Amino acid sequence: MNDFDIAAYEEEIQRNLRWNMIVNALDGAFFWFGMTFASSNTILPLYVNHLTDSKLAIGLVAAIPSMGWFLPQLLTAPLVERMPRKKPFFLWTSLATERLAFLFMAASAYFLGKSSPDTALMLFFITLIWHAFGAGTLATAWQDMIAKIIPVRWRGRFFGITNFLGAAMGIPGAAVATAILRRYPYPQNFALCFLLAFVTLILSWIFVALTREPPGPVRKERESPLLYIQRLRQIIHTDVNFTRFLLSRVVGVVGSMYVGFIAVSAARRFGLPDEVAGQFTGFIVGGQLVANLVLGPVADRRGHKLVLEIGLICNAMAAATVLLAPHPRWIYLAFALQGITVASYLLSGMSITFEFSEPEIRPTYIGLSSTVVGIFSGVAPLAGGWLADQWGYSWLFGLCLIILMISWFILHWLVQDPRFARAGCPDVQVSPTGVS
Repeated sequence: MNDFDIAAYEEEIQRNLRWNMIVNALDGAFFWFGMTFASSNTILPLYVNHLTDSKLAIGLVAAIPSMGWFLPQLLTAPLVERMPRKKPFFLWTSLATERLAFLFMAASAYFLGKSSPDTALMLFFITLIWHAFGAGTLATAWQDMIAKIIPVRWRGRFFGITNFLGAAMGIPGAAVATAILRRYPYPQNFALCFLLAFVTLILSWIFVALTREPPGPVRKERESPLLYIQRLRQIIHTDVNFTRFLLSRVVGVVGSMYVGFIAVSAARRFGLPDEVAGQFTGFIVGGQLVANLVLGPVADRRGHKLVLEIGLICNAMAAATVLLAPHPRWIYLAFALQGITVASYLLSGMSITFEFSEPEIRPTYIGLSSTVVGIFSGVAPLAGGWLADQWGYSWLFGLCLIILMISWFILHWLVQDPRFARAGCPDVQVSPTGVS
């Protein structure tokens, strides 16, 4: 890094901070607004429920977005570490994959949803894989760019404002989705929702394209796959705090395998119509709206670990609420709690990972965290579907409640917030950067 002018770099980051916060907040706001029309917790499972009775297929609706987002990140990390600028890579990958996929999903639903449900189901999963794995391919570059252009003391407020705007827009979005699902017959109602998701995500892409990203420090040497694997093993063995954090995340992901079954189980148990998917989505974004206002400043002042602990508690409370629900009104409370859980992850799940390492190897930490979690997040909903088939939804919800409390215990008692641990905790070791 002898030829890298760190002072000029930091000056440019500060000079463009307000602009970058605005355009990226608008990107995130329109992205989450668009995703209210294709929520993997509500609208997508109910669409699949029209095409098949298989609980495994419904489990895949939750598994594929998680696997697609998490699994590719470790594979792209070595490439991202050598990119002075991350924006060009993720910008065009995003347009061609995670956004364009919804246009084809809308077309398959409209033309085949009623006449050929088996073909529609196959095409739905193809487009969902296209969207999810495209998002995962660009995710490391996008996260590293955000960590670069938004200083640590602003990240909590940035993600809080971004997700607040997304949730604020998501409430009318959920109302529109509810009206569409009620007013139009199947499958036109779902096709229109997917089309609106595509249009809105294109708007978000325009905003993120306006980001001003300076070239940053990079790892200059290339690594063979064997050396890269050895570096990953070194991080796992030497950075004890990070490894414990990964353990907590993995257990929490397994405990969340029930989430994709809340809407379907409630619809079947209480005989609810399709339009409740939009209402459930409204309560998710409502929970996010409130949580983002509160948790953003908490993350900046008290650290991201506390925010994640709050999210785990709300996740466990949601599982308990669904398990004990005597009336469909309780399900709305469960989705509001899920909204708080989602907000906590979006605020702090990524941001805390940024703080475990030095900037030059941050993509590897991002990729390692995401891929390890992704393996389990892909398998967990499928296991949830199997458990629901074998034992019923009540056993699934009860088991997840216990697992989530174990995850909270690990995070609360065994993990130290890296922001404060790196300031002088003796038992936290940080992997060497290997930067040249």
